[in-house]
This record gives sequence, structure tokens and C-alpha cells, in this order.
Amino acid sequence: MLTVSSCPYMGAEDRNHALIREELTRVLSSSGFARNERLSRFLRFLIERHLDHRDEEIKESLIGIEVFGRRPDYDPKLDSIVRTEAARLRARLLEYYADAGSRNTVTIEVPKGAYRPVIRNRRQTKPPHRRWLSVALAGCAAAAITIGWLRVRANPMPVRMAVLPLENLSPDRDSQYFADGLTDELISSLSAISGLEVRSRTSSFAVQEKPRNIHLIAKELDVDYILEGSVTRATEHVRIDVRLIRVRDDVAVWLATFDRPLADVIAVQDDISRGIVNNLRLHLGRRQRQYEISVDAYDLYLRGRALSQQNHPLLFQSIPYFQKAITADPSFAPAYAALASMYAFRSVQFALDHPDDELPRMRAAAETAIRLDPLLAEAHDALGMIHAHDSRWQQAEEDFRHSIELDPSRSATHFDFGTWLLWVLGRNEEAIQQLRLAQNADPLSPLVRIFLGFTLISAERYEEAAVACSGSPAGTAGRNLCLARARFGQGHAGDAIRLMTDSSSSELNNPETRGFLGYFYARAGRREEAAALANASHYANEQALIYAGLEDKERTLEALERMRVLSAQRVGIHLNYPEVASVLRGDPRLPLLRERVGLPR
Repeated sequence: MLTVSSCPYMGAEDRNHALIREELTRVLSSSGFARNERLSRFLRFLIERHLDHRDEEIKESLIGIEVFGRRPDYDPKLDSIVRTEAARLRARLLEYYADAGSRNTVTIEVPKGAYRPVIRNRRQTKPPHRRWLSVALAGCAAAAITIGWLRVRANPMPVRMAVLPLENLSPDRDSQYFADGLTDELISSLSAISGLEVRSRTSSFAVQEKPRNIHLIAKELDVDYILEGSVTRATEHVRIDVRLIRVRDDVAVWLATFDRPLADVIAVQDDISRGIVNNLRLHLGRRQRQYEISVDAYDLYLRGRALSQQNHPLLFQSIPYFQKAITADPSFAPAYAALASMYAFRSVQFALDHPDDELPRMRAAAETAIRLDPLLAEAHDALGMIHAHDSRWQQAEEDFRHSIELDPSRSATHFDFGTWLLWVLGRNEEAIQQLRLAQNADPLSPLVRIFLGFTLISAERYEEAAVACSGSPAGTAGRNLCLARARFGQGHAGDAIRLMTDSSSSELNNPETRGFLGYFYARAGRREEAAALANASHYANEQALIYAGLEDKERTLEALERMRVLSAQRVGIHLNYPEVASVLRGDPRLPLLRERVGLPR
């Protein structure tokens, strides 16, 4: 028998294999992989097959079965998990070799469009003395930079900033969407910079109609710096004037004017980011990708972004603009991510009334966004919503957490993680934590406050819920319902009913709102009024609440069963309502219902 030591070729191969395994160990021990068992398992599988000379077996169907536990009849055309996770794997490897692994002599790559790993040796070929000289000089430079950094940034706390809506000075007053869209894009760009804590869009735009008293705005938003300015758009040019104000002494620490061709508008955003970074002595770190996009496509995208921030149902008018932006430039990842998010919202708002092919298009849009830009936080957020919609809870959680890793200050991801997954699964304390983080980044958002109140109610923390609910402006959709449920939990049924009956007619047109009113009637002894509401209703979510108030377990469960056609999320949220949970607690049929709708038992 031939031994390894007796064959020089095999000995060389073994040495190469040992180097590759050492590199695999380094990669899997890094921060990007150590806490992600799924990606670690994926990379380990690819490398082991490669080292065993079994590259021909590395196919999408086998990966789905062996790595991700799919059934033997797994069809990659129906389940995109392998493609999605491969995009994440490539992104994590790029991050690792750009940072911790930048000096490694062996690198592992997974090329786009394939799963067979490629191993490269990037050992330096310069003469030794030159290499050591370069290392020594780099070390001195790094030491000097570090000392300067420590002197300048003795306080590691992030700089808190708000971007106020850019004033539209364009001759065409219909260009307001352009100014608002640029403001929104600036908020996104600055949020990705290490050392900046940027307030989210809702809070920044909440002060748009108020007199611009910088000190009052800064106090309300709890920020140290404010960026304000104006935008003037002409036919072929755009002029953007900005100034960065330090709030404590009202000093403009940086002023700049950018007068550029309209095609350079994205580059201007990058210039503004650099100006802020240089003046605040921050470091750029890992920023958003700089896109090259046509003026027409970007204009369509900004129109869509402006509409997507409107209240329901106007926000869904953004969908055609995102579709047109993609048609104009099929390589623009943010348009795909925004489209996927809108599809996801519409699938929940109109669970029984949306185009049959919309769900596949929703998934395709999110996957395309990640393929085009694996580091785009909103794309991973959109995929998290989609996986939650499909009851793929573990995948959804990984999507949301990865989005937060990419952009920790993005309020929308914390909100979606809390409401689309954690609240649905009854993980109330974790949901509250995520909504608190969303509120920190977007302190004036009425939507975040209302859903924080709902989640606190699910945790039966009624006093805190009442504070959160009442913090929203009067007339905010859901405010009266939130307050009524909190007051009922505090033992004030009369106040709860009064708040509900004082609600606007449009709110009482919502079946779930009527359901809670029927629940309050039933628990307050007005059973005939509750039964009348139930009998007049054609909606399962409304009836489930009223029958729970009447303590009719049979019809409550039957209504919840009928809700399955809406979504597992709707059923999960209802089961997490204390109003329903208290009636069904301990019923042996409850675990079976959860299993049938795709919820963990």
C-alpha cells in the first residue's frame, strides 16, 4: 500500500489541503461566521466536497438537502434558499478578506453563478527586505493614525444627527418628491457610516411643517448636529446647498454648494457624506455601495420612494414607479428591494385580494436585490418579511438579523423584525426590545409608538402601553384602539368602550377594531350587543375576538381556523392577544392549531 510519506505528489497535496483547512478554521472563527451556524455549515460542506475531489456533486439540489435540511424531493425552482444563502456567503467572505483576512496568504472564494469553491494563493512576491519595509511603514502609519484617532475621539459615543428635509427651490414646484427623495437617500447613506447615529425619516420629516427652530428640533429629536439645506433642480443640472450645524453653540461647522449635472446626483450624496465625515473626524467604514444609474431610473425611484412613505392606500401607488425604475435600469438593487417590501406589505393588507402572481414576483425581487448587492440592508429586510410571510421563521430571523448587522441604526428593520416575527411568535420581550431600538432611531414615529403599545399589551404591561399609545398625536390611526386595550387591561372597561365609540367611522370600518369593541361589550356584561356585532360580521378576525369576549372557546377556535386563509401571521398575532390567549389557555386543541398554520408549537 502506498503511504502518504512515500509519494512526493501526495505529500504536496496533503500540505495544500492542510493550508486550506487552516484557512477554513480561521474563516469560521471570525466574527462574521462564528455566530452563524448556517453559513458555517454551508462553507464547510463546499470545502470538504472540494478537498475530497467531489466538485461534481456540489449542486444546488444536494446543497438544499445536505446543508439546509430540505426533503429529498427538494426543487430549487420552488425554494430559493440555496441561492439566497450563497449570496450571503459570498458577501461574508468579501467582508472577511477586506478586514480580518486581508493579510491571509490563502483565500477562499465562491464565484457568482457557481458553488464550487476557488482557492487562491496571494503570497507576496516582492523581495523580503522590500516587503518588511512596506510592513514597517504601514505599521508606523497605522500607529500614527491610531494615536490621532484616540486623541480626537476620546469619547466613543456615536454622534447623533438629524437630516432635515431639503427645501425645494426648483422652479417646478412639483419637484418636491425630488427634494424629499434626496433627503431620504442622504439619511440612508449617513446611517451606514460608523460613528453616526442618524434619526430615521419619519422623525426628520415630522418637523417639516414646523418653524425651523434648530434648538427645539434638536431637543425633540435628541441630536448633537443637524444637516439642513436646499435643492434646486433645472433641466440638466442640480444645485444642492447644505450646512452642518453644531447645536450646542449654533455654529455651522461645514457649508458646501454642489452645482453638478443631474446625472451626478448620486455622487453628490457621497461628497456630502465625506464632508460630514471629515469635519466630524469620523471614519467612513463600510458604507453603502455607490451605484451608477441613469437619471430617468433614479427619478422614477425617487418618485416611488416619496409615495411609499405616504399613508395607506397611497403608499401602494409607489409600486408602478419601482417597476418602471427597474425597467429603466435592471441593475439598480434598491429599486428591487423597495418593490419587494411594497409587495410584502400589500400581501398582508390585502391577503385575499392581490394578483395571483404577486407572491412569486415579491420573492424574485428580493432575491435579485441581494444578488445585485449582498450588502444592501433593505434587501435582507424585505427577504425577512417574505420568509415570515411564508412561515419560514428561522430563515426570516436570520434575514432580519443580517440586515441589522449591515445597518444597525435602520429603524425599519428593527420594526419589521419586531412586528413581522417576534410579536407573531409570542416572543414579546424580544419584540419590545426591537421596537425600543426602532423608537431610538425614529423617536417621533407614530407607527412605532402604536405598535410598541400593542406589543406591551401582549406582554400585559398595561401602564407602559398606555404611555406609548398616548405618545402618538390625536387622530393617529390605531391610537384609540391602543389606548382602549391598555385601559381595559388596567381594569377600566368603561373608558375602553368610550374610546372605541369615539373613534372615527373609518377606524370602526376595520373588522379588527370592531372585534375589540365587541370583546369589550361582552366583558362589560353587554353580551347582546356583542352577539349582534358577531352575527352581523363576515370576518373571521372580528368574530374570533368577539367570541373570545363571550368566552365561547368552540367558535373562537373555529374563527381562528378560518383565519388560516389570511396568513399564519394573523393567527399568531391573535393568539398573542391576551384577550384571546386568556380564553384558550390550556386548551389541548391549541398546539394542533398552531402546527396547522405553521407556527411553532
